[in-house]
Amino acid sequence: MKIGVPKEVASDEARVAMTPASAKDLQKLGYDCLIQKDAGKAAGFDDEDYKAAGVNVVSGAAIWKDADVVAKVQPPTEAETAKLAEGQTLISFFYPVANEKLMEIAKSQKANVIAMDMVPRISRAQKMDALSSMANIAGYRAVIEAGNNFGRFFTGQVTAAGKVPPAKVLIVGAGVAGLAAIGTATSLGAITLAFDVRPEVAEQIESMGAEFVYLDFDEAAQDGAATGGYAAPSSPEFREKQLEKFRELAPDVDIVITTALIPNRDAPVLWTKDMVEMMKPGSVIIDLAAERGGNCELTEKDKKIVSDNGVTIVGYTDFPSRMATQSSLLYSTNIRHMMNDLTPDKDGQVNHNMEDDVIRGATVTHAGEITFPPPPPKIAAIAAQPAKEKPKELTPEEKRAAETAAFKAATKSQVTLLAAGGALMVLIGAYAPASFMQHFIVFALACFVGFQVIWNVSHALHTPLMAVTNAISGIVVVGALLQIGSGNLLVVFLSFIGVLIASINIVGGFLVTRRMLAMFQKS
Repeated sequence: MKIGVPKEVASDEARVAMTPASAKDLQKLGYDCLIQKDAGKAAGFDDEDYKAAGVNVVSGAAIWKDADVVAKVQPPTEAETAKLAEGQTLISFFYPVANEKLMEIAKSQKANVIAMDMVPRISRAQKMDALSSMANIAGYRAVIEAGNNFGRFFTGQVTAAGKVPPAKVLIVGAGVAGLAAIGTATSLGAITLAFDVRPEVAEQIESMGAEFVYLDFDEAAQDGAATGGYAAPSSPEFREKQLEKFRELAPDVDIVITTALIPNRDAPVLWTKDMVEMMKPGSVIIDLAAERGGNCELTEKDKKIVSDNGVTIVGYTDFPSRMATQSSLLYSTNIRHMMNDLTPDKDGQVNHNMEDDVIRGATVTHAGEITFPPPPPKIAAIAAQPAKEKPKELTPEEKRAAETAAFKAATKSQVTLLAAGGALMVLIGAYAPASFMQHFIVFALACFVGFQVIWNVSHALHTPLMAVTNAISGIVVVGALLQIGSGNLLVVFLSFIGVLIASINIVGGFLVTRRMLAMFQKS
């Protein structure tokens, strides 16, 4: 069978559904690969690159006529959908809720349509999750676009000409795009704040160096898995608290990146006109939900506007296409993984198994029938981790009582161990020769010192290598100290060298490790 990729007809679309690298992988599955002339040129892939990878470069008409599987990026036009033949398979973004007419055309043509935007969010399907792949790029590109429109540095600087404060960035929504934006903004040195209706993502946000914006609201955390891994719609009361918090932050933030969007739904308005008016002149808003109306009330789809008070609002919907090479590499990999599931025998024959959760969930038309919406997957979606309960704050009296109890317990344990150790020593000493007792006491002291050296190390420094090294060095120090008072000059010299080297090993190891850890700490 043949898999073909036509050139995208949308004027602002530079991505391509097959790269030379993915073509080689598809050929290993037993497929012959076709691509329309110049289909990959805008993404940086020449026809010669495809020919070198064993791909046949053909005309657009030949793609629709000869290919058994057609792979695209953008949803097909009505004219393209009408070209589909009976039994032919189309794989692309499709957005079935907004494209019912296309589904009807595909049904009448008895073609099979797999929508990459409908891939269920289960663990096995992550490799095919094209929405996440593109959202990751969009989040990164949003920060770059914000920097292009922002008139200052992201990171704070102190120069001879004066001090430059760091930019303050607020990211609304901590999905794939939001997390990518957080990572990019923090790496550029900005003070990054992030908000999400799911409090369980706070740890992810804080682990990336950003500050999670909490709301003073008692609404229970919502389970994102109930809506396919996305955040569930909020209650009106929660929304009011959310807007109140945003109004509080609006005068202080320099850049706002909004990412709140659930596929096939209109985007919620989270940044209102009055919030824009509160922002400083020169501030920037990047609205990644512009395709479905926008999270900002003033957003205009595919346009960049400047408000009356000098705030730049960017409503571009083609962020992944603005990084066409990277986007094509990721999207073509998603397509290749989908084809891998469609070709379990790797014999170049499509096995459209409607019993497979992933294939069934992504299929919108099959064998002359509309199969959208799909049934819930038999395998549960990726569940959000329940938010950890914050430990109860203890009063000063309770803290003192807890410390006293811990001290008494530790003292009791130490006295018990000391008594048991002393009794054991007396028992051994009663029967063992004097020479054995001398060496045994040295051994016991060395183990004690080694244990104390390890036990008092900070947990962050407690690597297995450091623990073993410190234990050995501790034993060396104790043994050398016991011999340093010897009357033999050579023994004294060797003991001194042993103490010196072991001490350098212990102290130097700690200093080097602390310097390494300091590289990852934000000042």
